[in-house]
Amino acid sequence: MFVLFDEAGKFMAGRVLSESDASVQVELDSGKRVKVKLAHVLLRFEKPAPTTFMAHAQALSESIELELAWEFSPENDFAFGDLAREYFSKDATLEQQAAMLIRLFEAPHYFRRAGKGFFRKASADVIAQALLAIEKKKAVTALIAQWAKELGEGVCPQPVREQLYKILFKPDKNAPEYKAVVEASRATRTAPLDLLQRSGAIDSPYQFHWKRFLLENFPQGVGFAATPAPGITEPLPRAPASAFSIDDSATTEIDDALSVQGLGSGMVIVGVHIAAPGLAVAPDSAIDRLGRARLSTVYMPGYKITMLPDAVVQSYTLQEGRDCPAVSLYVTVDEATLAIVGSETRLESVPISHNLRHDQLDAIVTEDWLHTALGAPGSEPAPLEGLQPKLAFLHRLACELKAQREVARGKPETFNRPDYNFKLLGNDGTEPQGDERVAISTRTRGAPLDLIVAEAMILANSTWGNWMAELGVPAIYRSQASLAPGVKVRMGTKALPHAGIGVKSYAWSTSPLRRYTDLVNQWQIIACARHGSTAALAAPFKPKDAALFSIISSFDAAYSAYNGYQGAMERFWTLKYLEQNAVLELECSVFKENMVRADTLPLVLPVMGAQGLPRGARVRVRLGEVDLITLDIHGTVVERLDVPAPDGSAPDAVGDDVQEDDEISGPLAIAVDVSEAPLGDAS
Repeated sequence: MFVLFDEAGKFMAGRVLSESDASVQVELDSGKRVKVKLAHVLLRFEKPAPTTFMAHAQALSESIELELAWEFSPENDFAFGDLAREYFSKDATLEQQAAMLIRLFEAPHYFRRAGKGFFRKASADVIAQALLAIEKKKAVTALIAQWAKELGEGVCPQPVREQLYKILFKPDKNAPEYKAVVEASRATRTAPLDLLQRSGAIDSPYQFHWKRFLLENFPQGVGFAATPAPGITEPLPRAPASAFSIDDSATTEIDDALSVQGLGSGMVIVGVHIAAPGLAVAPDSAIDRLGRARLSTVYMPGYKITMLPDAVVQSYTLQEGRDCPAVSLYVTVDEATLAIVGSETRLESVPISHNLRHDQLDAIVTEDWLHTALGAPGSEPAPLEGLQPKLAFLHRLACELKAQREVARGKPETFNRPDYNFKLLGNDGTEPQGDERVAISTRTRGAPLDLIVAEAMILANSTWGNWMAELGVPAIYRSQASLAPGVKVRMGTKALPHAGIGVKSYAWSTSPLRRYTDLVNQWQIIACARHGSTAALAAPFKPKDAALFSIISSFDAAYSAYNGYQGAMERFWTLKYLEQNAVLELECSVFKENMVRADTLPLVLPVMGAQGLPRGARVRVRLGEVDLITLDIHGTVVERLDVPAPDGSAPDAVGDDVQEDDEISGPLAIAVDVSEAPLGDAS
């Protein structure tokens, strides 16, 4: 005796070994034995053998016309055997009944399953819709096959081109465009990205990186809804001295400015003035939600995506020629010893006299100019008129603050690599297209103006961080437990030391127009300035506030993504520079196994022929082919340029400072966090 039974929606047949009231023991053709519930047994037959029986039934099922079977079927639930007798004859064989079972089971658009071996006919409307869907699916399947064929032949269909970035980075795996790429990739044994490159889907390497970044971080676009900037309603006292800012020429979000009072009196008051959107923008307001959605301005060569709308930025930026609301830190300094003897925070309106641009003035404001020209009337060029004595004092103070931090760090800061500036020639700040000619210039870290701003911002961030901690007001801090390799900078709500900078605590507070964490901290600082010892009760964010931890988590992720993109785009334009200037060889320094750093460009690349060379060894490298999609370039060492010491080391090798050493794990040398770096733009 043989039985046909339903096993999890699959029909199987086998020989009965034994039977009880509730189940049967069945042996399959494979020899496997299974226990089958009686309710799952659909047919019993004596012959032919199960394999032959099922083969005949399957072949016969394909001849059954579904439309005719649907016409013969009753309106109520029915058994497959009953319909077989209606369709074939009243004496339908067991094979015909099995064929009907298989056919009904394979046609759910005509017959809905109503139990083991039972079915119910679908309505005419349902069948019409189902048939339409089946035809559509057939058409889509044919389209996928056609697109896959074209891709394999090196031609990219327009629908695939339009979905390029979604296919590669955020695919809908049910979309026909994605399936076509997968099918073509399998057929040609080619990686999807290589396949799409070969088929011409990627028109512009720059747009490839840009669209990918937007898809992952700004899927709704980078524009802002019209959102008016609220005004500051409270009366603010006017600051006693005018202030000046120091920024790059491309900076429109001027967050910070400096002032100096009392030169020659023995006690000098240095003011660090920070733009104060926090005096007008309230937590959970419309503008706050815009800032919290973006969390930071995104920088890249030739372009930026601001955290806040430009109209809002211009309402609070420290623009020269006007009085600007500010949160000001006044530090009293002994003019002779440069010791800090006190500090005070004020909410006020500060007259801004100058917006200095360091890229235009670095060649003028040198250490020699600051100190040899001191006291010489008329020695300043027009943009610096009247500022030379103030800048000279600020530079003295910055050098002293840096020296104190180095003592706290336990080691000096060594910045032996320059900063690089990228300029896209002919670009006026609009979105680049990727074919602009790029100029790359260098600026040595530690230039006087750079040092002045960096130390002033570190002073403000650490002073305010300590102050908030003393008052019990929570804030968002940056901390680093030690300078040991692998110990990273972390964000948290506790005022912990920052070993890399050499301060007791460090709370980003000096860029509220560009970083959301700084705006959050500014709200807390404003509460401290207004309420003093009771600030913890009045501050927007309370101790252990879950919102602070949420902001930290979101900011970490966004800031990492933005910095990664900035680094990638700097690498893109560096590779573009090599192409545009037909650079075939570079002088480089070995910095780890088979990796070198170019001497005059912001470029790290893997090379062949550097095995066994010590860190710092200088070599000439012949460059390989540039890939602007993967941002890869390789090289080969053709000559060692320095004379090795007797022990094989590089005699002129200089170790990089731990804090600034790029933790490079591959050819993409992501930019370091220059706003964290003491000699970078610490604002």
